[in-house]
Amino acid sequence: MALSIQSLLILFTTLLLKGTLVVAETCSNCFTHSRAAYYPNSDEQGTDVGACGFGSFGATINGGDVSAVSDLYRNGVGCGACYQVRCTNSNYCSDKGVTVVITDQGSSHDTDFILSQRAFGRMAQTKDAAASLLALGVVDIEYRRVSCSYPNKNITIKIHENSNYPHYFAFVLWYQQGDKDITAVQLFETQNFVCKLLDRSHGAVWTTNSPPSGPLSLRMLLSGEDGDESWIIPVNNIPENWKGGETYDTGVQINV
Repeated sequence: MALSIQSLLILFTTLLLKGTLVVAETCSNCFTHSRAAYYPNSDEQGTDVGACGFGSFGATINGGDVSAVSDLYRNGVGCGACYQVRCTNSNYCSDKGVTVVITDQGSSHDTDFILSQRAFGRMAQTKDAAASLLALGVVDIEYRRVSCSYPNKNITIKIHENSNYPHYFAFVLWYQQGDKDITAVQLFETQNFVCKLLDRSHGAVWTTNSPPSGPLSLRMLLSGEDGDESWIIPVNNIPENWKGGETYDTGVQINV
């Protein structure tokens, strides 16, 4: 029996909604259009005074392919995230572009990204094309979030130099793989299980004015864009007599 006009409309609407859902499900891989500039300093790498608080590590991580961002900074939650960034001028730009790590906050000329000079040039097809891109200063781009990858590296705790044992404890986390954000950190004393939720001081810096005593362990909450959350607990502890400026290997990494 032939379908009525009403039935056909219902069928068409259902198919349209299913198609829309498929697009929405896969759009985590979609590119977003924007603009990018680069740091106007003579150093091809990033800055060691970035807003994320990584220090000199923030200038050299990922081979110096780093970036400042504006809205993607997200009050520091975006620090350490990785993005594939590619410019759109087919005369100069490669299809692959460059993968950058977020280490700073900033904007210029309505940009979402301020890349290191090294990263900006690596969007190009050739060295000559890179020189032409740098001469332009600001270019149209498209970007998407991707997983960070640090082969043979575990998540590492870097105690901030301003930490003062045993009264003030501050640190950042290095080498976080994957595409999830660290949205909360707990610090607990391994013998008496005294637990404390830490504050995000700024950027990627976690702090407490009253750290528990004894050997310490962390719990880190990983949050994905899809709402998925999970806690990760390092294998190795922070020693009882921790010191400012020291680094400690957690013994764990996020599988990607």
